[in-house]
Amino acid sequence: MAQGSHPAPPTGERRTSQAATVTPADLRPAPPQEMTGAEAIVRSLEHAGVDTVFGIPGGAILPTYDPLMDSTKLRHVLVRHEQGAGHAAEGYAYTSGKVGVCMATSGPGATNLVTAIADANMDSVPMVAITGQVAASLIGTDGFQEADIVGITMPVTKHNFLVTDPDEIPRTIAQAFHIAATGRPGPVLVDIAKSAMQARTTFAWPTDLDLPGYHPVTKPHAKQVREAARLLATARRPVLYVGGGAVRSGAAAELRRLVDESGAPAVTTLMARGVLPDTHPQNLGMPGMHGTVPAVAALQKADLIVALGTRFDDRVTGKLSSFAPHATVVHADIDPAEIGKNRRVDVPIVGDLREVIADLLPELAREHAQHGKPDLEHWWKQIEDWRETFPLGYSETEDGLLAPQHVISRIGELAGPEAVYVAGVGQHQMWASQFISHQRPGGWINSGGLGTMGFAVPAALGAKVGDPDRMVWAIDGDGCFQMTNQELATATINEIPIKVAVINNSSLGMVRQWQTLFYESRYSNTDLHTGHGTVRIPDFVTLAEAYGAAGIRVESKAEVDDAIKRAMEIDDRPVVVDFTVSRDAMVWPMVAAGVSNDEIQYARGISPAWDREE
Repeated sequence: MAQGSHPAPPTGERRTSQAATVTPADLRPAPPQEMTGAEAIVRSLEHAGVDTVFGIPGGAILPTYDPLMDSTKLRHVLVRHEQGAGHAAEGYAYTSGKVGVCMATSGPGATNLVTAIADANMDSVPMVAITGQVAASLIGTDGFQEADIVGITMPVTKHNFLVTDPDEIPRTIAQAFHIAATGRPGPVLVDIAKSAMQARTTFAWPTDLDLPGYHPVTKPHAKQVREAARLLATARRPVLYVGGGAVRSGAAAELRRLVDESGAPAVTTLMARGVLPDTHPQNLGMPGMHGTVPAVAALQKADLIVALGTRFDDRVTGKLSSFAPHATVVHADIDPAEIGKNRRVDVPIVGDLREVIADLLPELAREHAQHGKPDLEHWWKQIEDWRETFPLGYSETEDGLLAPQHVISRIGELAGPEAVYVAGVGQHQMWASQFISHQRPGGWINSGGLGTMGFAVPAALGAKVGDPDRMVWAIDGDGCFQMTNQELATATINEIPIKVAVINNSSLGMVRQWQTLFYESRYSNTDLHTGHGTVRIPDFVTLAEAYGAAGIRVESKAEVDDAIKRAMEIDDRPVVVDFTVSRDAMVWPMVAAGVSNDEIQYARGISPAWDREE
C-alpha cells in the first residue's frame, strides 16, 4: 500500500478526511440488522459519508442498484461510459475534498474503469471504485462478463479487495475509504461477487479499523527538519520545488509562510498550480518540459533544492543525469517510496507536508535568529534577468486564425481565479497552465501523470457536482473532446451546467507539434477534420445541441469575449464553445524529451545563452 498526504479542499484549508469520519453522528452503530449484501453496500456507503456515486448498472452489480434507488442520502449520477464515471469521481474528489466514488458492473464495465483508476493512482486522487463480479461459484471459470479486475488493477491501485462473503462488506468498504483518504491518497477497488450481494447478512458497521502494516507516517523526524532548515538558511541559490502533495495536504497557508520567510524562489509543478498564487513575486511558474525559462533555469543553477510533495518526474527533470548538477537536495514527501527513487537525496523527510512545513518554519526562524538571513541578492538579480529576457508570451498566427493562447487567457481573465479550470491533455493543457493566472489551490484540475485524453469533460462534470457554487470551465482539445463528449448527455439530464471550451485546431495538436519538430513535418494521422474547411466532422455546435447543450462557434478574435460572456450567462444547461484556432500554434518554451534542461528552447530555434556544463 502506497502512502501519501491528505486530500485538500479547494480553499487550501484542511478538512477532516472522509476516512476519519466514516461514522457520522446521525449514523452511529445501530443494533445489527438483517439485510442483503446489496443493501449492506448501500448502507455502508451512507455510513462512509458518501453523497454522490457516479456509475452505470449492469448484470453483476444490478442487485445493488435496486436498494440504491431507495436511498435518501445517496445521489446516483448515471454516466454514459464507465471511464466517465471514474473521471467524474476524480473531479468530485478535487473540489469537494472527499473521496470520489464510482460504480460499474463486471467484465467490460470494470475494465472500462481501468484508465480512470490508473489516472487517479498517478495523481494521488482519493477514489473508491466498486465493481460487481460474477457469482463466487463462477469466479475462475471464464463465466459470462467475468474479468479478474483485482488482478488487472493491482499495479494501478493503492489497494484492492475481492469480497465473496456478505458479512465482510461493511468492514471492507470502511477500510477502502480509510486507505483511499489517508497517507498518500489514491484509488481503492472493491470487487464484490454477485452472490455476496444476493445473500443475507447481518449488517454491522465497524467502530474501529485494524489494518496491520498500514501506518502512514505523518509526523516528520525532527533531526531531518533541523538539517533542512540549516541548509535553507545558508544556501546562496535555493529553490523551493513544489508539487501536487502541497495541494493534497492542504498546505497552501504554510507554504506561503515558508516562501515569505525563506526569501527563496519557488516553482510550482503542473499538479501544484495555484497552491502558491501566480502573482506572488517569488513564484517563477511551472518547471519542466513546457515550463518557464526562469523556473527551469533556477532549478538547473540551484545550489539547494527543497522538494516538497513532488516526485522528480521526467517531465520536470529532463535528462536526469544533468538535472540540477550542483544542488544539494532536501526531499519531503509522505510516500517514502518516492524519496530517492529518481534523484539521490541528501536530506530525506517522510511526513505529511503540512506538518513538515509547520515544523520547518520555527527551525528556520531559529537559524535566521542565530546566523541572519542569507544574502540572496545576487541570486535574485540573476532570476530577474531571466524573467525580463524570457517572459512567457506567444506570437500572432500567420494563417489569420485565432491564437489558442489568446482564447485561453481571455477565458481565465473573464472567469477569474474563483472559477475551476479542468484541462484535457495536450497543447491546450499546457496553454491553460501557462496563460490562466492560477491563484488558489483546487482551482486547477488536470490529468498530469497519466496524461489521459478524454479527462476534461467528465472531470469537469464531477468537479461541478463537488462544488456546485463555482463556475467550472473544461478547457479541451478537439481530439480529447471526441473521446468522452457523450458525458454532455449526463450533464444536461442531471442539470450540471459546465462550460466546455473546445480549442479546435482540427488536429491532434501536441502530436502534430512533435511531427513538425522531429519528423520533418510529416503529419501522419493527426488531421481530425473538425475545424478547418467547409466540412466539419463532427460539427461541434450541432453535436452540443443534439445533447441538449448550448453550442457557440467562434472564428475571429472580435468574437472571443462575447462568446465567453454568453457562455457564462447560460446556467441552465451545459455550454460548448467551439473556438476555431490555428493548427500551427506551438507550446513554448520546450525541452525536448530525453535531453538536458540546459537545452530549453524559448521559441523555435531560440535558446537562452548561458554556460552549459556537460
